[in-house]
Amino acid sequence: MRGADALVRSLVDVGVRHVFTLSGNHIMSVFDAAQDVRLDLLHTRHEAAAVHMADAWARITGEAGIALVTGGPGHANALSALYTAQMAESAVVLLSGHAARDEQGRGSFQEMRQAEMAAPVTKASWTCASAADVAQDLAQAVRIARSGRPGPVHVSFPVDSLESAVDTSAIRAAPELAQQSSAIEHGDAAAILAALRAAKRPLILAGPASCTQAGRQRLALLESAVEIPCVGMESPRGINDPCLGAFAETLAEADCILLLGKRLDFTLAFGRAPAIDAKCVFLQIDPERLELDRTLRATGRVGAMALADVAAAIDALVELAPSNAPVDEAWLHEVHAALAYRPAPWDSVRASEHGKLHPVEACRPLQRLLASHPDSVFVCDGGEFGQWAQACVGAPCRVINGVAGAIGAALPFAVAARLARPTAPVVAVMGDGTFGFHMAEIDTAVRYALPFVALVGNDARWNAEYQIQLRRYGRDRLTGCELRPLRYDAVGKALGGHGEHVTETGDLPAAVERAQGSGLPAVVDVAIEGVAAPVIRRAAPGAKGFRS
Repeated sequence: MRGADALVRSLVDVGVRHVFTLSGNHIMSVFDAAQDVRLDLLHTRHEAAAVHMADAWARITGEAGIALVTGGPGHANALSALYTAQMAESAVVLLSGHAARDEQGRGSFQEMRQAEMAAPVTKASWTCASAADVAQDLAQAVRIARSGRPGPVHVSFPVDSLESAVDTSAIRAAPELAQQSSAIEHGDAAAILAALRAAKRPLILAGPASCTQAGRQRLALLESAVEIPCVGMESPRGINDPCLGAFAETLAEADCILLLGKRLDFTLAFGRAPAIDAKCVFLQIDPERLELDRTLRATGRVGAMALADVAAAIDALVELAPSNAPVDEAWLHEVHAALAYRPAPWDSVRASEHGKLHPVEACRPLQRLLASHPDSVFVCDGGEFGQWAQACVGAPCRVINGVAGAIGAALPFAVAARLARPTAPVVAVMGDGTFGFHMAEIDTAVRYALPFVALVGNDARWNAEYQIQLRRYGRDRLTGCELRPLRYDAVGKALGGHGEHVTETGDLPAAVERAQGSGLPAVVDVAIEGVAAPVIRRAAPGAKGFRS
């Protein structure tokens, strides 16, 4: 048995069904070994796309998402996607080929300090020491990725550790694969719940790991038990996330906030006024001591804190809830109303330019398709158009670019989403700039018969940067944001998919229906008006509900 055989058998043993990969010299033995076990290799067009697919798989299924890339530049290509997974708290394991150990430091082919390169964007990163360690290292990586705050892990496998023969009896025993869990102390849970009960306007804010479909279900259970608003946050727009409606207004009124696996970072304005009241008291439950310490340094308004995993803490709080007196439901209803708020003018908004749609017109027709199945998946990238989509469209399962704020992942996300949910609608929304990052993955989707609907908002520019320049420097200083008004539906067709082009509002529902019915990866290219993303404020004077 080779180290490569031990690796693929270990992947099967830990329950891995699909590996997202791109071939390369250092990992050809793994491709060979995979033919002898029931392990599917989904071959992508770019290493970053393989990591994005593993990321989406992990978020949707709750399993570890596995990406396999070659060493050197292949490994380097994958790193940026690890940052998106890291900030989304996604359990991704990146397995990279590597120069042989006996050649390191001698100018080996594509030799790089791979573990050191991946370390800043992973929970752990190391290089396998020998063929006998392969199985153990794989199991350890999966366990670390899924434990505590989920996140990416990287292991490099030198060519000699994969291609060398190893006696099965010499393979070191794999560690316990079960996800490690840190339970909250009963007294800590009771103290935190008592502090929340004593407040007049308490909030529970959860981080990205609680924004998966399963995570939101847990939050809903907690909210029902304790009757305190529970809000998941996963957007780089933070408290100005359009998906959260007018939530920023109610956040500023809170007098006690429990950070439930939620970092006190830029998305919460670092806990500062006026975003959060200067007298608001923070409580915190987090699996990482680092985050507790950071909150203590950032604010002096800290009450009870506990080092524990989020899921275990939710279980404990739910169990304690019946013994506590119910709270006033008026605040709960007020927060729900703020989250649901969308400006009335959106119902009748129209683009000011002929032959183009306002983003609201482009997004809202998607809701009918997404509401047609209990497991439908809404994928959304960043940028101005993505913010409109997130404000207008919802689904049981949502996968977005996340706190990283990076763009370009939507098409790989959609491929993995279709693989994870083979019978449910998968709709991906992105801007035209975003589409260009990984458009070749439409070919991947065609090769593996993984259909989805990709709606491209085409305003022929990098609109997020355009809007920044417009606000900060003025119209006469706009530069470097222009794109050509390409026909992305034609690109989809050229790559073997289905294409639709829409310039009129009334044509969009039928175009989406044809795209869904095509049974192919489908690109619906929609000419849109390039407007700024919404910042929703109910009290904005004289506003139409688009920006304060």
